[in-house]
Amino acid sequence: MNPFAAFFSIIAAPRRLALAGALLLAAGGHAQAQGPRQQLRAARAERLSQLDNARIAFFTSRLSLTQDQAQRFWPVYNEFITRRRALNRASRSLKREQIEGLTDQQIRENLTQTYATRQQELNLEKEYFDKFQKVLSLRQVAQLLAAERDFTKEVIKRVAGTPAMGAPE
Repeated sequence: MNPFAAFFSIIAAPRRLALAGALLLAAGGHAQAQGPRQQLRAARAERLSQLDNARIAFFTSRLSLTQDQAQRFWPVYNEFITRRRALNRASRSLKREQIEGLTDQQIRENLTQTYATRQQELNLEKEYFDKFQKVLSLRQVAQLLAAERDFTKEVIKRVAGTPAMGAPE
């Protein structure tokens, strides 16, 4: 079964549905007491939590992680993701600058910083390739790279509303 489908079917189980409904009602009353900005943060945090849970189910299934491997893998992977996100934020902030108002020297510095950030991303991936091999087999490390791409594609499909992988069309 598709890990996304499994994840979402667990949520839809009757007992959990009743619990989720009760939690939503309780959260709804609390959300009304919060300001709009706090509500947006809470909603974003909830979506990220759901996404993380789906990622865990997807990767655990795709990599066929044993319980021991999973306990050792997830802290390393979460550390990797945190560091990669920081580099991505830095890279995005460089790309947002409008070049019309910059001098040639500033453009050169911006591009140099962009290349340096991309090199840091590559160095990070190489560093964690070594760390992942201490927890996973080489085959599982290769499957991890494919699972990351496939998970991203699946999330984009779901956000766009297209049929999920393996789902009947």
